[in-house]
Amino acid sequence: MADFPQGRVATAFWLVLAAALVAYHLALVFSGLVPNLVSRPLHMAFILPFVLVLGSSSRSGRISGTILAALGIAAAVWVAVSHDSLGDQYGFLESNLQIAIAVTLLVITLEAARRAIGWPLPVVAAAALLYGLFGQYIPGQFGHSGTPIASFLGTLTIAEGGIWGSLTGVSVGVVSIFVIFGAVLNAGEAGQGFMNVAAAAAGRLRGGGAKVSVISSALFGSISGSASANVASTGAITLPAMTKLGYPKRLSAAVEAVASSGGQIMPPLMGAGAFVMVELTGVPYTSIMAAAILPAILYFLAVWVGINAYATRFDLKSVDAEDRPQRRDVIVTSLFFLVPFSVLLWAMFVAAFTPEYAAALAILAGALLLFFNAELTFRPARIAERFKVALMNAARQVSMIAAIILCASIIIGVLAITGLGVKITSLILEGSGGLLWPSLLLTALACLLLGMEVPTTAAYVICVSVAGPALTQLGLAPLQAHLFVFWFALLSTITPPVCGAVFIAAGMIGENWLKVALTAMALGVGLYLIPLGMIANPDIIRLAESPAPALIAMLRIAVGLTLVSYGLIGTRKALRTALLVSAGLMVIFSGIYI
Repeated sequence: MADFPQGRVATAFWLVLAAALVAYHLALVFSGLVPNLVSRPLHMAFILPFVLVLGSSSRSGRISGTILAALGIAAAVWVAVSHDSLGDQYGFLESNLQIAIAVTLLVITLEAARRAIGWPLPVVAAAALLYGLFGQYIPGQFGHSGTPIASFLGTLTIAEGGIWGSLTGVSVGVVSIFVIFGAVLNAGEAGQGFMNVAAAAAGRLRGGGAKVSVISSALFGSISGSASANVASTGAITLPAMTKLGYPKRLSAAVEAVASSGGQIMPPLMGAGAFVMVELTGVPYTSIMAAAILPAILYFLAVWVGINAYATRFDLKSVDAEDRPQRRDVIVTSLFFLVPFSVLLWAMFVAAFTPEYAAALAILAGALLLFFNAELTFRPARIAERFKVALMNAARQVSMIAAIILCASIIIGVLAITGLGVKITSLILEGSGGLLWPSLLLTALACLLLGMEVPTTAAYVICVSVAGPALTQLGLAPLQAHLFVFWFALLSTITPPVCGAVFIAAGMIGENWLKVALTAMALGVGLYLIPLGMIANPDIIRLAESPAPALIAMLRIAVGLTLVSYGLIGTRKALRTALLVSAGLMVIFSGIYI
């Protein structure tokens, strides 16, 4: 998105609008039940100016964005105001005005997503709409019987399906709150606290510069929910530090890209995906956290082993003592993330509040900490700047994710209305011969291809909507299938040809992106193997129900990953590499107990 708005009046306007957006979403948490056809359209109304106007870099883009935002806000507010009467229509449009409003909402949803993340997702959504409108003319099993246009458009725009469906409800009630929480933390000293804790914990170790990057990116990435944002923020500190220590550029960039990608699978927050998973599976958030923690630890263990293996080939120095933070700085800055996280975890696990209510309390704690700094001095100008950054970043990030989810909701709505999802599920089952592992590989390929063009959360939602039923029909538990798809939706962050996290890290350090990508794939081998390991060793996601079998499964996969990682990185002899990798794969997939 564009930089902060220029000019005092413009800045004040956008700050007021950002504050209103944040206040609206917090008020929804504290105010009790609000009808879905009120809260969700108003959510869209708030995000449109940030996506369509503030996100435009050209004058013509801002003018057209202003017009589109005005039309979208008017249409969304009309839905909210008319929610009582619309509930009696059961998703059937009753006038030309309503048809015009429905078309306006759909077009603006597509355009908002295009301006937020580019063409691919809106093109898929537009193709889904065309299929819904004209699919009855397609011969064979992939045609459908046809739906009256008033019913088709109405189900997508005036009923609690389509763009106002449950996925948008997650964006309104949960994702937005946790995004605001992350923005508040990042505006203060929490980011420096992450870096200081990481440097204190790993800086003195061999390869300490790279290990600091791993720990800090895991901590930061769990709240940022974006591999690219993680690389841009923590990489600004870790990449120069690794360069100063003489690390190869391709290794430095690969470490940052791989560690930043892993942040999205690290509890307790896991970005936006965990909360979408709650809605799609019906599994409580705490159960998803318990299921996700051991695989996430394994991922970073594999990266850690890879760094140690590289240390046998390169002189990966530790961080110099004078560059490591003082104990006092570590303690003070760590409080800036420990206090809000403690409030969050206490509210969820002790007070038994809902995740969104707990996050709202943590936001208030984080906002209070914006008045303080590591030097424990009071600087009004600095405090004001922090609140400005927190509000603007929260509004922008909420708006971008909402634009993605609203667009993805169109696809989900069309799949449900036309039955296309069931047909694709049947195609997967036929293509795999009704066998689980071929179905998994087909699903993994689909996740990789789709993830190359759309953000992780959107790739996960679309893939699990079409492939999830096939995997559950073949015997996987719903949570197992969803975690598998969610992990593989991350593949494109480090896998060519797109590999967004790699591109950013390579650009920041000035290295050839393909060299970085190849190194990142070796370091991040866990991203390719752990999802498959979760299927071969289902106990690993049952930590809450069966701790001992879960830990045994974790140990088995850890041994296998260690062998594979060291085989790929720690030796240059082809035979030894083949033997180590083969042994590691056998340990992971054959059920051998170590």
